[in-house]
Order: sequence, then structure tokens, then C-alpha cells
Amino acid sequence: NVSKLLNEVQAHQREDAVNSLAYEAEARIKDPVYGCVGAISVLQRQVIRLQKELDATNADLIRYSTCTDHILPNNQHQDHQATRIHEDGGGSSLVHQSPPANFYYPSPWNNDPLGDGNFHTGGGDNI
Repeated sequence: NVSKLLNEVQAHQREDAVNSLAYEAEARIKDPVYGCVGAISVLQRQVIRLQKELDATNADLIRYSTCTDHILPNNQHQDHQATRIHEDGGGSSLVHQSPPANFYYPSPWNNDPLGDGNFHTGGGDNI
């Protein structure tokens, strides 16, 4: 069966086909039920979780950049305190002090290695 399959594959793709067959056989030994499909499923869930995390981080960056772009020029906003610092040369500069922003950053290190929201117990790593 394997030799027939390899004969049907173009010559420049045979090495990849052999590597793929070897990987699938090893995955089937490690996980007789799901084989490499189980590993692919785990990786797909991780990609989805990481994409959501990336989207949330990008949203935080946009939110943060819009917060820093809106510093009031007349210093009348209650959330900002303006302090004048006098220099020896008679000049002065204005320093803005704002309260720290409350940003939520989810920890990338959690107890959900599959990233699917289900906390798994027991079993081994099927990758």
C-alpha cells in the first residue's frame, strides 16, 4: 500500500510524503484513537486562543494610544494634575501627571493548556 501510494506521488513530493506517513504512523502509535488528528485539533484550538489573545492585545494598544493622544492642552480635566516646575533660568515647563490606567491583561500562563476553556485533568500529552 505504501509503495503504491508513493508511486502515485510526483517525484519532488515523495520525501514529504514519506515524512508525513512516518509522522502519521508515530502519532497513531501514541494515540490509537485519534492519531495525528488529535494533535492537529489541539494545535487548531491553540491558534484560535492565540488569535483571540492577539486581538485583545491589539485592542488594548489602540485603547492605550487613544488615551495618551487625548491629553488636554488647557489642563482643566479633573483626572490630570498639572504641576509647574521652575528652572533656574526663569523659564517653566508643564508636567502632566495622570492617575495610572486600569488595564486588564490576561495572563498567558494559565491552567488551560489546550486553550479551549475546558480545564483537562489526567491523561498524557498527545502531541
